[in-house]
Amino acid sequence: MAHQNGGIQHNGAADLVRARAQLLDSAGARTSRLDPQALRAALVDLFELWLTNKGNELGITADSGLAIVAVGGLGRREMLPYSDLDLVLLHDEVDPAVVAEVADQLWYPLWDAHIKLDHSVRTVPQALRVAAEDMIAALGLLEARHIVGDEDLSNLLIGGVRREWRTGIRSRFDDLIAQTTTRWQRSGEIAHRAEPDLKNGRGGLRDIQLLDALSIAQLTDAMPGLGPEVPGGGLLQAHRRLLDVRTELHRVAGRARDQLRAQDADEIGAALRIGDRFDLARTLSDSARTVSYSTEVGMRTAAGALPRRGLARLRRIPVRRPLDEGVVEHSGEVVLARDARPQRDPGLILRVAAASAQTGLPMSATTLNRLSEDAPELREPWPKDALNDLLVLLGAGRGAIDAVEALDRTGLWGRLFPEWGAVRDLPPRDALHTWTVDRHLMETVAGAGALSTRVARPDLLALGALLHDIGKGRAGDHSVVGAELATHIGRRLGLWPSDVRTLSAIVRHHLLLPDTATRRDLDNPATVRRVVDTLDGDVGLLELLHALAEADSLATGPGVWGDWKASLIGDLVRRCKLVMAGEPLPRPEPIDAQLLAQARAGGVHVRLAAGESKHTYVVTVIAPDAPGLLSEAAGVLALHSLRVLSASLGAAGDSAIDTFVVMPTFGNPPEAGLLRQELIRAIGGALNVSEVLATREAETVGRYARARPRVLWQPTGTPGQVIMELRAEDRIGLLSRLAGAFAAVGVNVRWAKVVTMGRAVVDAFCLDLGDTDSPVLRDRIEKAVLAVVPQPAPAPAPTESEAAG
Repeated sequence: MAHQNGGIQHNGAADLVRARAQLLDSAGARTSRLDPQALRAALVDLFELWLTNKGNELGITADSGLAIVAVGGLGRREMLPYSDLDLVLLHDEVDPAVVAEVADQLWYPLWDAHIKLDHSVRTVPQALRVAAEDMIAALGLLEARHIVGDEDLSNLLIGGVRREWRTGIRSRFDDLIAQTTTRWQRSGEIAHRAEPDLKNGRGGLRDIQLLDALSIAQLTDAMPGLGPEVPGGGLLQAHRRLLDVRTELHRVAGRARDQLRAQDADEIGAALRIGDRFDLARTLSDSARTVSYSTEVGMRTAAGALPRRGLARLRRIPVRRPLDEGVVEHSGEVVLARDARPQRDPGLILRVAAASAQTGLPMSATTLNRLSEDAPELREPWPKDALNDLLVLLGAGRGAIDAVEALDRTGLWGRLFPEWGAVRDLPPRDALHTWTVDRHLMETVAGAGALSTRVARPDLLALGALLHDIGKGRAGDHSVVGAELATHIGRRLGLWPSDVRTLSAIVRHHLLLPDTATRRDLDNPATVRRVVDTLDGDVGLLELLHALAEADSLATGPGVWGDWKASLIGDLVRRCKLVMAGEPLPRPEPIDAQLLAQARAGGVHVRLAAGESKHTYVVTVIAPDAPGLLSEAAGVLALHSLRVLSASLGAAGDSAIDTFVVMPTFGNPPEAGLLRQELIRAIGGALNVSEVLATREAETVGRYARARPRVLWQPTGTPGQVIMELRAEDRIGLLSRLAGAFAAVGVNVRWAKVVTMGRAVVDAFCLDLGDTDSPVLRDRIEKAVLAVVPQPAPAPAPTESEAAG
């Protein structure tokens, strides 16, 4: 539909829309699918051609006093399939009525064609005034590019904006950095988000535009710190990768979009020939961290290059403060001393990094580049001083994370640890992990530093934290593969043979304590004996694994480490130490005489007592033993917002004595009398626990799981008993539903351990199958269990066109 204004018929832009659709059509018989870079170039040419023809048609010529200037994607020559079209119509001493008429005939066809348009009509002084008052507008106009019309007029604007940006940067720099920091806080880090914002996230395309703005201000060059020789190909390659992914995101979504959704990742990865969604995540992490590091360097360099005014000009030249041999602080950065000789000093890399980690000062980009170019390889085995500097670096807490990140982005960390390449930017395979594998290793190192006084060998704890997942990204069990790699690395570092063996054992068995504590019956002496035998009775190794288990869990993600997991592992370690010392294991306490009396008397009884940790409570339920009792009891606890952490089941005569360790979701637990009344109602059929739980769950959001649940079977060493482990996402009353599923199949549960980690649970049940154990029975149990746990959302039904295709 054409618009009319003042009797003027506006010609449409249907030809522009059709041409864009043809470029995006990958199924056409005559055209092959354009790769993202070619598509962007074709879109730039298409829009420029249309604007040029339209401008000539409207009389926007070289001597007209009118010009069309592009900003945004078209201005940067980065036109994406559904990017907004950002245009400025400049005019100079032209009749306002004529300008309004030209503007209408330029804007209306684009609106009619449903092309998103951000437009303005300005004189050069007006545009410069807007740029001076509005930071966002100024950043946009820095990317301005002449399209058609009076080029001198366009150059007057472009030159004026850039000149005023350079002269005014000192007063605007703090606001620019504050805006950037706010954007990062709002959008998060691309490298560590499941669904990152490619444009606004930290390490995204906005950061590259920030670097360009700082370069225009002549405060830094456009590619600070990272050239094409570093891992990932440097900043230019990272920029192109981010653009390519965002281009495909537009193409897949059929509209403008900045956030990469998980359901689109596989298709985008395949279109870019990167691989699946995990390969795409790894590529994005590498690119975003490259951009993020370059942005930090650029901002730091710019801050140091700001022109001084007034008395600041009289400030004395910064003093070079010695930090270590060949390493000094200068202007807030760690740099090489004037007499440093990196060509003859292979350990200088680690001294510089250790100084940075300890002081919290960043390493100068120039220093890192010089080390990358001149520093020789460390000979094997490493000199003792080099190993000591590595341990100083790893022991610096969170300062080590930034230091190693800088070394890694510039290729120096990979020179020290070639094995790092397999875990660099490797995405986690489960939702519990927050970080990429390499960042997780460094987070574990930082956490281990705070636990160093708990072990006799803090050096081996730090190295074990650094290497415990080094086997990931390779074929085979990562603990086994990692142990072999740790042996090679330990020898390279110059460790004593006995320390090499211990380091290898740390990596091999780093999951032993948490797996055993959360999935085995600690009251069974065979459980403790198995751990002791695995560690050859080495109490020092046990202490190292205990500290590493905590640091590893804390570095995994929120909710993975808590009071209950800490108490489980602590109890296992205590029992192992008793065996290693030749002392008898503690035996389960006999059932309280009062409980036995209540059980023999019959009826329903509930006791509530404080637990071992601050927020836990122990609920003891005594009731006539019958199928479904565990389900009803666990359901009543769930109805009162009591999260079950573990359950142990016993009996006396015809009564069951079930004990639950619980944690209130909020507030204090209800009175034991109320729990008893509700349990009596549930047993008698007056309260349908499963129905109430289902109603409450229906009122919540996000009922679908992100990951598919898994059921694993493990032997116990006791005939007729097996352990069924469930890994799934949590839901209201999950233990009650699971107990109901076991009862429906006719299986008795001897004990249960429920470990909740964020949204995920790892639940272990000791099932008494007796002589009926068989693959058929286990299959029935699995199906019953999987029927009551959250499942991933069903795939959407194909559209008619997809079904036809």
